[in-house]
This record gives sequence, structure tokens and C-alpha cells, in this order.
Amino acid sequence: MRSRGAAELLQQEGEVGATNSKRIAGLVGPALIAITTSEVINLDFLEKQYRHYSYLNGTLLFVAGLSIVRSHNRWTRGWPVVVTLTGWGAMLWGLFRMFAPEAQQGGASIPTFIGIGIPFAVGVFLTFKAYWPRDRRTGGR
Repeated sequence: MRSRGAAELLQQEGEVGATNSKRIAGLVGPALIAITTSEVINLDFLEKQYRHYSYLNGTLLFVAGLSIVRSHNRWTRGWPVVVTLTGWGAMLWGLFRMFAPEAQQGGASIPTFIGIGIPFAVGVFLTFKAYWPRDRRTGGR
């Protein structure tokens, strides 16, 4: 049986973790929306992209993903795990871009739009979770 102090400590840790999740989601969500929207608008440029741009993109993705994973490696039930998965996804995609900078970039095709649509949807979801007001009935998001 846990003491009252231990239960309060666990509740405080949960509140701090939720605040951290919201803070990171508030950064990552809008960034994903802006990045994916600009990729759709600039598909012709992305097709002609030079390999050093691809390598730089991969390096930035890897560092961003690693930063998210280092500060938010929470494997829980609930929406905060989406933040963790986003960090891991960015890190792995960054490694791919770093080690295969000459890989063919997709043009305006269905797989390309799916590949851009998934991060866009994640960005909308994280933005919603970070900025939507609390539910007054339950006190949660």
C-alpha cells in the first residue's frame, strides 16, 4: 500500500509530464503543419533538390527527433505517446535522409501526398491537444 505522500508525488509527476507533453506538442504540431504545407506548395523544388540539401534536411530532422526523444520518451496510454512517436519518426527519417541523400524524391503522386498527409494530420492533432481549452466537466483535455 502506498503512503499518501507517494500518491501525491506520482500525481505531481503526472502533471509535470502532461505539461511537458503539451509544451512539446505546442511546438511540434504547428511546425509539422507549416512544414508539410510548404512541401505541398513547393513539390517541384523538392523533386530537383540537391543531395546536400537532402543531407542537411536529414541532419536537422535527426537532431530534432533526438531532442524530442531525449526530453519526452513517454510510453503511456493516451495522446502523449504521439509526441514520443513523432520524435522517433523524425529521428529515423533523418537517419534515412543522411545515409541515402541521393534517394529519388517523389513528385506529385498519391504516395507523396500520403507521406505528407500523415505528418500534417499528426501536426493538427498535436496542435489541437496543445492549445484546445480544457474540458470543464472532466478537467482533462
